[in-house]
Amino acid sequence: MPIDQSMVDELNMLVRFNLNTLQEGLKVHSNADIRIIEATLRLFQKKLITQPDGGYLTDLGREAAEHADALLSILCSN
Repeated sequence: MPIDQSMVDELNMLVRFNLNTLQEGLKVHSNADIRIIEATLRLFQKKLITQPDGGYLTDLGREAAEHADALLSILCSN
């Protein structure tokens, strides 16, 4: 399955979360880029984050973010 732009936007949101702590969330403001706002809402609908405008990673979201981070590490290695 090819990766479409909406998936890329969701992955970009997931990798913004700090995986070193459960105490740090994200807030997407209403004046943010519409693609970021929509990606954040989709992540909430998929139960990967706790709020429609960000919040914290759920357990499933943390797992997804860890996989996304690992994939980026592999793709960015020489």
